[in-house]
Amino acid sequence: MIEQEHKQTHSAASDVSSLILAIETSCDETSVAVVRDGHEVLSNVIASQIETHQSFGGVVPEVASRKHVENITLSIQEAVQLAGVKLQELSCIAVTQGPGLVGALLVGVVAAKSLALALDKPLIGTHHIAGHIYANRIVSPLEYPCMALVVSGGHTELVDLQEEGDFRLIGRTRDDAVGEAYDKVARALGFPYPGGPHVDKLALEASEAVELPRVWLEPDSYDFSFSGLKSAVLNAVNQSKMRGEDVQTAAIAKGFQDSVTEVLVEKAIRAVKEFGSQQLLLCGGVAANRGLRQRLSARCEQEGIPLLIPPHVYCTDNAAMIAAAAHLKWKQGAVSGLDLKADPQLKLEEW
Repeated sequence: MIEQEHKQTHSAASDVSSLILAIETSCDETSVAVVRDGHEVLSNVIASQIETHQSFGGVVPEVASRKHVENITLSIQEAVQLAGVKLQELSCIAVTQGPGLVGALLVGVVAAKSLALALDKPLIGTHHIAGHIYANRIVSPLEYPCMALVVSGGHTELVDLQEEGDFRLIGRTRDDAVGEAYDKVARALGFPYPGGPHVDKLALEASEAVELPRVWLEPDSYDFSFSGLKSAVLNAVNQSKMRGEDVQTAAIAKGFQDSVTEVLVEKAIRAVKEFGSQQLLLCGGVAANRGLRQRLSARCEQEGIPLLIPPHVYCTDNAAMIAAAAHLKWKQGAVSGLDLKADPQLKLEEW
């Protein structure tokens, strides 16, 4: 384990200071963090399940849920100990309510509700993507309006924030999420799960690229589509095999990454200009992709656009980001009842 790093009105509205214990179990990482005032991370414990799921070639929901049950109590204890705080000092308990794998979410929600009840502390249900967006708040204050490019295994979205906590989805993937596309392409190229980092590394080392299509959709659309690109990669691999040639693994990886990052970056830059954003935020697990970080950083520097990218530990799923987002609700005095339910389809606009 170990990376540290019914609604009701609550009196928190008059006191914005907070000490939040947050729980994140939306997929295959059990994470618990203690964060002060939404940005000062006192502890951020992450119990990863990557080795468990590698033999299956991807996340198995039932296995993920069982591992969360095994990890959750020890993770809570470790986070509190590392933070050097007492449980009664906590302002509230926050938890990822959705979206995610329903069984995995349930483990975190039940643990959070039990802890809130036992300590007589408020409970705050939080949206997973709001957490990814506000992971940037751990790095630097946000300036509104701002634009968030969310890239992960399950999400590819452009989110306009005209003011704090006001999320407006302006673009999303129509098929595969970008992280999902990376993993499928990695599998086709013979890499183990999780394949994204392997494709990224190979693409950066390659000197040549196989030319692959860019999917822009309608001229004014901010939506994304990666299923056709994935099919183009599979076609390139199969053609090489049919001709009895060695598969140009590195060149295909570079061609794929060049196509993905160009579309993501150019649509994000266009959205920033159209909506008058003061900052561009890169969010989600694929924000750790070096090729995307480099291309986006270069374009933002060229256009004079301030760019925020969290450190790698806050890009992948973690509880510190959930605490950062929950702090917004704490400031507003919006807490959840103990009838809070896990919602695998929770909408960001209704968070």
